[in-house]
Amino acid sequence: MMSNENTNISSEAAAVSGHKLALNMPAIEKYRKSMLGWFKQRLFLLAKLPSAWFMGFRIKSITTESCEVTMPYGWRSQNPFKSIYFAAQMGAAELSTGALAMLGLQGQPPVSMLVSEARAEFTKKATKRTSFVCKDADKIFTAIAETLATGEGRTVTVESVGTQEDGVEVARFYFTWSFKAKAKQ
Repeated sequence: MMSNENTNISSEAAAVSGHKLALNMPAIEKYRKSMLGWFKQRLFLLAKLPSAWFMGFRIKSITTESCEVTMPYGWRSQNPFKSIYFAAQMGAAELSTGALAMLGLQGQPPVSMLVSEARAEFTKKATKRTSFVCKDADKIFTAIAETLATGEGRTVTVESVGTQEDGVEVARFYFTWSFKAKAKQ
Protein backbone atom coordinates (compact mmCIF):
# COMPACT_ATOMS: atom_id res chain seq x y z
CA MET A 1 0.00 0.00 0.00
CA MET A 2 1.36 3.42 -0.95
CA SER A 3 1.24 6.39 1.38
CA ASN A 4 0.01 9.80 0.31
CA GLU A 5 3.62 11.00 0.30
CA ASN A 6 4.36 8.57 -2.54
CA THR A 7 1.53 9.82 -4.70
CA ASN A 8 2.41 13.52 -4.35
CA ILE A 9 4.24 14.17 -7.61
CA SER A 10 5.38 17.71 -8.18
CA SER A 11 4.91 19.05 -11.70
CA GLU A 12 7.74 21.54 -11.15
CA ALA A 13 10.74 21.22 -13.46
CA ALA A 14 14.28 21.51 -12.14
CA ALA A 15 15.82 24.88 -12.97
CA VAL A 16 19.37 26.12 -12.62
CA SER A 17 21.48 28.04 -15.15
CA GLY A 18 18.37 28.55 -17.26
CA HIS A 19 17.97 24.83 -18.09
CA LYS A 20 14.76 23.09 -17.16
CA LEU A 21 13.99 19.42 -17.41
CA ALA A 22 10.47 19.04 -18.72
CA LEU A 23 9.32 16.11 -16.63
CA ASN A 24 7.29 13.54 -18.53
CA MET A 25 4.78 12.94 -15.74
CA PRO A 26 2.93 9.97 -17.32
CA ALA A 27 6.25 8.15 -17.87
CA ILE A 28 7.44 9.09 -14.39
CA GLU A 29 4.24 7.86 -12.75
CA LYS A 30 4.46 4.56 -14.66
CA TYR A 31 8.08 4.13 -13.54
CA ARG A 32 7.19 5.00 -9.92
CA LYS A 33 4.37 2.48 -9.80
CA SER A 34 6.62 -0.19 -11.22
CA MET A 35 9.45 0.58 -8.75
CA LEU A 36 7.07 0.67 -5.78
CA GLY A 37 5.23 -2.52 -6.71
CA TRP A 38 6.61 -5.47 -4.76
CA PHE A 39 6.85 -7.93 -7.67
CA LYS A 40 8.27 -5.58 -10.32
CA GLN A 41 10.73 -4.03 -7.86
CA ARG A 42 12.02 -7.45 -6.79
CA LEU A 43 12.24 -8.57 -10.44
CA PHE A 44 14.18 -5.39 -11.35
CA LEU A 45 16.62 -5.88 -8.47
CA LEU A 46 17.10 -9.56 -9.27
CA ALA A 47 17.80 -8.82 -12.96
CA LYS A 48 19.82 -5.60 -12.69
CA LEU A 49 21.21 -5.48 -9.13
CA PRO A 50 21.32 -9.07 -7.82
CA SER A 51 23.38 -8.20 -4.73
CA ALA A 52 20.75 -5.60 -3.76
CA TRP A 53 18.05 -8.25 -4.22
CA PHE A 54 20.03 -10.74 -2.10
CA MET A 55 20.57 -8.26 0.74
CA GLY A 56 16.89 -7.31 0.82
CA PHE A 57 16.99 -3.69 -0.37
CA ARG A 58 13.57 -2.06 -0.88
CA ILE A 59 12.65 1.19 -2.56
CA LYS A 60 10.21 2.45 0.05
CA SER A 61 9.33 5.74 -1.65
CA ILE A 62 10.29 7.67 -4.75
CA THR A 63 8.99 11.08 -5.82
CA THR A 64 10.29 13.95 -7.94
CA GLU A 65 11.84 15.32 -4.74
CA SER A 66 13.39 12.33 -2.97
CA CYS A 67 13.94 8.59 -2.79
CA GLU A 68 14.13 6.31 0.26
CA VAL A 69 15.74 2.87 0.15
CA THR A 70 15.66 0.53 3.16
CA MET A 71 17.81 -2.44 4.01
CA PRO A 72 17.46 -4.97 6.81
CA TYR A 73 20.07 -5.84 9.37
CA GLY A 74 20.75 -9.55 9.03
CA TRP A 75 23.18 -12.23 8.01
CA ARG A 76 23.08 -11.23 4.31
CA SER A 77 24.45 -7.74 4.98
CA GLN A 78 26.28 -8.25 8.26
CA ASN A 79 30.06 -8.03 8.77
CA PRO A 80 32.04 -10.01 11.40
CA PHE A 81 31.69 -7.07 13.82
CA LYS A 82 27.89 -7.46 14.14
CA SER A 83 26.96 -4.39 12.08
CA ILE A 84 25.91 -3.75 8.48
CA TYR A 85 28.85 -4.09 6.11
CA PHE A 86 29.97 -0.70 4.75
CA ALA A 87 29.68 -1.83 1.11
CA ALA A 88 26.08 -2.92 1.68
CA GLN A 89 25.29 0.53 3.10
CA MET A 90 26.98 2.16 0.11
CA GLY A 91 24.91 0.05 -2.28
CA ALA A 92 21.63 1.08 -0.66
CA ALA A 93 22.70 4.73 -0.57
CA GLU A 94 23.73 4.62 -4.24
CA LEU A 95 20.37 3.08 -5.17
CA SER A 96 18.59 6.00 -3.47
CA THR A 97 20.43 8.41 -5.79
CA GLY A 98 20.45 6.27 -8.94
CA ALA A 99 16.72 5.60 -8.77
CA LEU A 100 16.14 9.37 -8.84
CA ALA A 101 18.34 9.67 -11.92
CA MET A 102 16.42 6.87 -13.63
CA LEU A 103 13.16 8.60 -12.65
CA GLY A 104 14.29 11.85 -14.28
CA LEU A 105 15.29 10.00 -17.47
CA GLN A 106 11.83 8.57 -18.03
CA GLY A 107 10.45 9.83 -21.35
CA GLN A 108 13.68 11.69 -22.17
CA PRO A 109 16.15 11.13 -25.04
CA PRO A 110 18.90 8.61 -24.15
CA VAL A 111 21.45 9.74 -21.56
CA SER A 112 24.42 7.78 -20.17
CA MET A 113 24.80 7.84 -16.41
CA LEU A 114 27.71 6.69 -14.28
CA VAL A 115 28.96 7.15 -10.73
CA SER A 116 32.36 8.81 -11.11
CA GLU A 117 33.15 9.33 -7.42
CA ALA A 118 31.85 8.14 -4.06
CA ARG A 119 32.65 9.28 -0.54
CA ALA A 120 31.29 8.18 2.83
CA GLU A 121 31.22 9.43 6.41
CA PHE A 122 30.32 6.79 9.00
CA THR A 123 29.11 8.14 12.35
CA LYS A 124 27.76 5.05 14.14
CA LYS A 125 27.58 1.29 13.64
CA ALA A 126 24.43 0.30 11.74
CA THR A 127 22.84 -2.49 13.80
CA LYS A 128 19.15 -2.15 12.84
CA ARG A 129 17.03 -1.72 9.71
CA THR A 130 18.45 1.34 7.98
CA SER A 131 16.92 3.81 5.52
CA PHE A 132 18.91 5.83 3.00
CA VAL A 133 17.27 9.03 1.76
CA CYS A 134 18.40 11.26 -1.07
CA LYS A 135 16.61 14.62 -1.37
CA ASP A 136 18.68 16.02 -4.25
CA ALA A 137 16.36 15.20 -7.17
CA ASP A 138 16.44 18.83 -8.33
CA LYS A 139 20.25 18.70 -8.75
CA ILE A 140 20.01 15.45 -10.71
CA PHE A 141 17.21 16.73 -12.95
CA THR A 142 19.17 19.92 -13.64
CA ALA A 143 22.28 17.97 -14.71
CA ILE A 144 20.12 15.85 -17.03
CA ALA A 145 18.48 18.97 -18.49
CA GLU A 146 21.86 20.61 -19.07
CA THR A 147 23.35 17.61 -20.88
CA LEU A 148 20.25 17.29 -23.04
CA ALA A 149 20.35 21.03 -23.86
CA THR A 150 24.07 21.25 -24.59
CA GLY A 151 25.09 17.70 -25.57
CA GLU A 152 28.01 18.07 -23.15
CA GLY A 153 28.63 15.89 -20.13
CA ARG A 154 27.55 17.13 -16.72
CA THR A 155 28.42 16.02 -13.20
CA VAL A 156 26.51 16.51 -9.99
CA THR A 157 27.27 15.49 -6.41
CA VAL A 158 24.33 14.34 -4.33
CA GLU A 159 23.93 13.18 -0.74
CA SER A 160 22.20 10.18 0.78
CA VAL A 161 21.75 10.02 4.56
CA GLY A 162 21.50 6.68 6.36
CA THR A 163 19.31 6.54 9.45
CA GLN A 164 18.34 3.54 11.56
CA GLU A 165 14.71 2.82 12.37
CA ASP A 166 15.28 4.35 15.84
CA GLY A 167 16.23 7.69 14.21
CA VAL A 168 19.99 7.44 14.77
CA GLU A 169 22.04 8.67 11.81
CA VAL A 170 24.70 6.11 10.88
CA ALA A 171 26.28 7.50 7.70
CA ARG A 172 26.30 10.11 4.95
CA PHE A 173 27.23 9.20 1.41
CA TYR A 174 28.18 11.54 -1.40
CA PHE A 175 27.97 10.32 -5.00
CA THR A 176 29.15 12.24 -8.04
CA TRP A 177 27.05 11.23 -11.01
CA SER A 178 28.14 11.93 -14.59
CA PHE A 179 25.48 12.40 -17.24
CA LYS A 180 26.05 12.64 -21.00
CA ALA A 181 23.42 12.83 -23.72
CA LYS A 182 23.92 10.00 -26.18
CA ALA A 183 24.62 10.98 -29.78
CA LYS A 184 21.62 10.88 -32.09
CA GLN A 185 21.88 8.26 -34.79
